[in-house]
Amino acid sequence: MKLYDSLIQFVEQTLGPIAGKLGSQRHITALRDGFLVAMPFIIVGSFILIFANPPFAADTTNAFGRMWLDFVADHRATIVMPWTMSMGIMSLFITMGVAYSLARSYKMDPVGAAALSVMTFLLVAAPEKGWALPLNHFGGTGIFTALLAAYYSVELTRFLKERNITIRMPEQVPPAIAASFALLVPVLAIFLTAYPLSLWLQTSFGMQIPEAVMKLFAPLVSASNSLPAIIGALLLCQLLWFAGIHGANVVVGILSPIFLANIAANADAYAAGEALPNLFTQPFWDFYIFIGGAGATLALVILMAFSKATHLRSVGRMSALPGVFQINEPVMFGTPVVMNATLFVPFVLAPVVNAVIAYIAVNTGMVDKAIAVTPWTTPALIGAAWGAGWVLKASILTALLLVLDVLIYYPFFKVYEKQVLADEAAMESSNSESSATQQAVA
Repeated sequence: MKLYDSLIQFVEQTLGPIAGKLGSQRHITALRDGFLVAMPFIIVGSFILIFANPPFAADTTNAFGRMWLDFVADHRATIVMPWTMSMGIMSLFITMGVAYSLARSYKMDPVGAAALSVMTFLLVAAPEKGWALPLNHFGGTGIFTALLAAYYSVELTRFLKERNITIRMPEQVPPAIAASFALLVPVLAIFLTAYPLSLWLQTSFGMQIPEAVMKLFAPLVSASNSLPAIIGALLLCQLLWFAGIHGANVVVGILSPIFLANIAANADAYAAGEALPNLFTQPFWDFYIFIGGAGATLALVILMAFSKATHLRSVGRMSALPGVFQINEPVMFGTPVVMNATLFVPFVLAPVVNAVIAYIAVNTGMVDKAIAVTPWTTPALIGAAWGAGWVLKASILTALLLVLDVLIYYPFFKVYEKQVLADEAAMESSNSESSATQQAVA
């Protein structure tokens, strides 16, 4: 218990405050908001990508599969265009969303900031060639540049504004016109700073800024596919959750650029018929590691739904539907799991075991890597298959992991159930004695 108490004390007194500050830090919040803006386009684009690459062998004799393959072969350019204009240009949506959110947190003009961010991104990531803009850095390879463009353009605008380096219009001028003139100096400042840097990189090293940024972040992206990195991220998430802090808001917020960069690279490789490079993606995190939410609590919900204890059975059945859709706040705070010493071990152990087994299965090719982004509220059995391009093996892996989670939780759950039953019996006995005393007095 001393180790447990020391761990909880560390989380509460050291890790908790740091995580709280990170979770509310404006740049991280803006990052999270920016990815939420891009998410609908990415999800729809994922649908298109799967439709454009039928899950049938090229020589299939299945009538439906043959018809689907032939249709795609005849109309591929038309079918792929919506993917190009959604998931294929995700970096454009991300830079707009991040800049908008960050500017709003500073009480600046968010629409102007979003427009300036887009201009900054286009300036360094898509130099015009023959009256056309190349789209090769609008997808996953441009994500980190999109973030930098958003942060830089907003912070530069704020820097100039705080030092009164701006164009001020008379009060009689309509606000919309005044705001547009206020952007003149930041636009000029972007041209005088970001554009020369882009030109210097192109002439000196033969690369554009997105390529240079990806080289800088390459070790981080590569490390994210390692098992120690995955376990480290999930352990941090679990410790924060156990202390009552929404760990996903902190950890996933930081991991989001890596998730999208990895899934975009997989999607590009899948569309080109090449081997998929990345294992660590949002579907891997959501549907293999955290089945039912942080702590893989769907297994606990299943056990609680059939508990002998009235409280646990009620909470388990109430939490069943949300748990299927990856929402586990009811079981986390209703059981409670938060700060529950009896359930601490399975709460941490189950996701770690899931991660190890899923890593081996995916890394060895037993189960396909993810190519599509799915809503995190998708039921795990469906989301796993969807993310892998509607591969049934992914759902089978999730189902096996869920059974294993139940086995991991079971002995600890029975201990906790015994404690709850004792408490319920004591409460019932106390209520009976109270009723008998009242009747005797009456």
